[in-house]
Amino acid sequence: MSAFTNEHFSALFDPNVVVVAGASTHPGKFGFVALHNILASGFRGDVYATNREQQEVLGRPTFASIAALPCEQIDLVFLCTPPQFNEEVLRQAASKGAKAVFVASAGYREASAEGAEAERQLVALGQELDLLIVGPNGQGLVSTPKSLCAQIVAPYPPAGSIGIASQSGNFVSSFLNLSRQAKVGVSRAISVGNAASVGVVEMAEFFADDPATSVALLYVEGIEDGRDFAERMHRVCQKIPVVIMKGGRSQQGARAAASHTGSLATDDVVFDGMCRQIGAHRANSIAEAFDFAAAFATMNLPEGPRLGIVTTVGGWGVLAADASASTNLELATLPQDLEERLNELLPPRWSKNNPIDLAGGETKDTIVDVLNAVVAHDAFDSVLLLGMGIQSNQAKLEEFGGFYPDFGLERIVSFHYRQDARYVTEALRLGREEEKAVAIATELAIGDPDNAAVQAVVDQGGYCFSSAERAVFALGQLYRRRLWLEHQ
Repeated sequence: MSAFTNEHFSALFDPNVVVVAGASTHPGKFGFVALHNILASGFRGDVYATNREQQEVLGRPTFASIAALPCEQIDLVFLCTPPQFNEEVLRQAASKGAKAVFVASAGYREASAEGAEAERQLVALGQELDLLIVGPNGQGLVSTPKSLCAQIVAPYPPAGSIGIASQSGNFVSSFLNLSRQAKVGVSRAISVGNAASVGVVEMAEFFADDPATSVALLYVEGIEDGRDFAERMHRVCQKIPVVIMKGGRSQQGARAAASHTGSLATDDVVFDGMCRQIGAHRANSIAEAFDFAAAFATMNLPEGPRLGIVTTVGGWGVLAADASASTNLELATLPQDLEERLNELLPPRWSKNNPIDLAGGETKDTIVDVLNAVVAHDAFDSVLLLGMGIQSNQAKLEEFGGFYPDFGLERIVSFHYRQDARYVTEALRLGREEEKAVAIATELAIGDPDNAAVQAVVDQGGYCFSSAERAVFALGQLYRRRLWLEHQ
């Protein structure tokens, strides 16, 4: 377990007083950007900044040092000063009661042997002063419960329950960008940089007991003690789902990881097996990692492997069926009573099989009636709905095609927008009511995020997958967690 206490992590993620040490008047410097982002995100607390020349930054006064601050108690220091000044800053921070320091400064282990020695001294000093030190060479942290964006880059995400910890700052940015695009929110996010004192494991342990966080999304490049990592992450996985993306899979990637954060890569096959054993969910790309995390954050775990697919066009169903063959899911056989009910709702040309291809037989209420029949049926543990948003896509072209609102276009455009939203809303409502995993997938999640169907998913607090295959793979991970928990 981490040697640090709740008091340390509270100062890091839920501070009341934040100090940017080394604030700069230059808009390209870390000390300017960090202060800007804290203020711009609307941090709910007090913010101070230090600058040796006491220059005004962003219209705010600065102080020559932390010792000169007009307050007795501070919580978090965001360190942008050069390494040679950091010992002095840390001692002053501790004298003001600080418990956490985020070190954005570079030039440590990742740079040279001398930098590695300076990093060891930094860690030793932090231990002496009882400071939780994150970094060095880190990008920053986000804590949406405090409206805190203490980062040297954008973006700031919507609030939610995904906790992100990464050995690469840029991957934090990538995940936050996907959060903004999908409107599936983040609780905490942090770049651990060189992880000299604390790393991804410690952050995951905090997430596991954090009421604001329901799933951990992690990026790692190297692990110093594989047994310790496995044992501690196993305990985390027993509390919350954990999604891991790992860099350095190949020899070339391992060399890049070493030059990036000074990490030593682990054997990839061993790491993959370890993830399965401890209950972590390994992803192969940024997009897949976010898919898995968003699914855990927004969907129920399926009780079993039986997948039902409802689609307005056959091709999408075929690809979803293909994808299911690569997972632990199985396409459920349609029971006779359900087939008879669908015969009443659909034209004779419907697929009579799973995937349930509606074959263009939709009327105003058909999709809703089919969903009610399928989602509520005990033959399925999870349901995937495909083809939503197509009519709204056409409606948008009609709305902006030069003929609107004449020729009956105003009425039909409104109808399509309204119906697409209705279908999605009903599907997700049924999923909650039946306590089943119901997924919506359409490329419009990327192609047109303002589409009525996509927006309805967002409005319901869900996640819209951008393809049928990605949705199926995520459903497979949800079911894998159910199996793993049952065998604990």
